[in-house]
Amino acid sequence: MNAVYVLWIRQLKRYWRSRSRIVGALGQPLMFLIALGYGFGAIFRRAGAGNYITFLVPGVIAQTILFAAVFNGSEIIWDRQFGFLKETLVAPVSRFNIMLGRTLGGATVAVMQGLIVLGLSYIVGFRIVTYALVPIAIIFMFVIALMFTALGTAIASRLTDFQGFQLIMNFLVMPMFFLSGALFPLSGLPKGLAVVTRIDPLSYGVDAIRGTLTNSAHLGLGTDIWVLAISTLILLFLGSYLFSKIEV
Repeated sequence: MNAVYVLWIRQLKRYWRSRSRIVGALGQPLMFLIALGYGFGAIFRRAGAGNYITFLVPGVIAQTILFAAVFNGSEIIWDRQFGFLKETLVAPVSRFNIMLGRTLGGATVAVMQGLIVLGLSYIVGFRIVTYALVPIAIIFMFVIALMFTALGTAIASRLTDFQGFQLIMNFLVMPMFFLSGALFPLSGLPKGLAVVTRIDPLSYGVDAIRGTLTNSAHLGLGTDIWVLAISTLILLFLGSYLFSKIEV
């Protein structure tokens, strides 16, 4: 477990050394909060759905965690191309521990970015409804981050170039985000679209964060917990299996 801790801390140090990466990761969430929050706020309010900023912020937090977690997998491709991954894999440590340490580090970074976005959201008028539920919200954020960091690891373990990784991200991550209910309510959707949103694991993550921060869960926190827990375990198993088969 010492190796897991070392790799966990290494991921955090790598992140904090890259100030441009920190600033760049916050650009898109801020654009969503300002452009969409204020742009659609009046329409959302006229539709009788309340404050759009309050609705939007949990979705943007989930989006920030999703992107940061999945793109953590690209570091595997980077390390493979420059030989750093080979140095790690030849160490007398199981590949599962290596994968677990990298995943925990990537998930922690993703949660930190989500918390930064939560803090910045106060500038645009967001307010937490029940502060007592914030620790539970952070737990949900970490579970979401673990799930999608494992997904990024699984994808990157089968690829050898950044172009392939970017292609899969565009066809997987973006639809997952837009169909999660982060930007629009899940109630009253056409039947086909409603089924797709239920299949999307991020829908349950967005709903869990929204439920704990604004007391407005649509799917139910009990359902969110079970789906997120099962999805996370499946993706952790898949990520560890594919990482164990990686060739450098």
